[in-house]
Amino acid sequence: MEIIKTPIEGLLIIKPRIFNDGRGYFYESWSREKFEAAGIQLDFVQDNQSLSQKGVLRGLHFQNPPFAQAKLVRVIAGAVLDIAVDIRKASPTYGQHYSIELNDENMLLFLIPTGFAHGFVTLKDHTIFSYKCSAPYNKASEGSILWNDKDLAINWNTENPALSDKDLTGNTFRALDSLF
Repeated sequence: MEIIKTPIEGLLIIKPRIFNDGRGYFYESWSREKFEAAGIQLDFVQDNQSLSQKGVLRGLHFQNPPFAQAKLVRVIAGAVLDIAVDIRKASPTYGQHYSIELNDENMLLFLIPTGFAHGFVTLKDHTIFSYKCSAPYNKASEGSILWNDKDLAINWNTENPALSDKDLTGNTFRALDSLF
């Protein structure tokens, strides 16, 4: 496994070691021992998975402390443009975002620590997105930032994504009172 740092402290791209043969492939998407050896200490307590058609946008979501979630995200089938926005007030990259394409060909994993809003837009039909969370879901602590917030200026490469009611009514970044 190779750990690749991004320009935003804490966001990591993980390139797994993939074993291919005539039958297909095998790789470890999570190994506590190997992640700890790489200096990543996380206790995941919940796994989530979604299926979306092309053009579905989910996010930008986060949970406030004490239910803040670190996430290890990946695509099982299809492709997404994945976005993480730094909402840690004391961070030198507060308000900046990082984007990466995750798909079933590059098999990259993206580690998003607590203190980030997260979202993705699907690039292909029948995209299966999977993620591990370090805290359970807690509705009372969830937050959402508008996907098309002008101050964040995220290029989602889509004009009219399919959105949930929650994602249509998220807060602006300026209105965010971050607890991180």
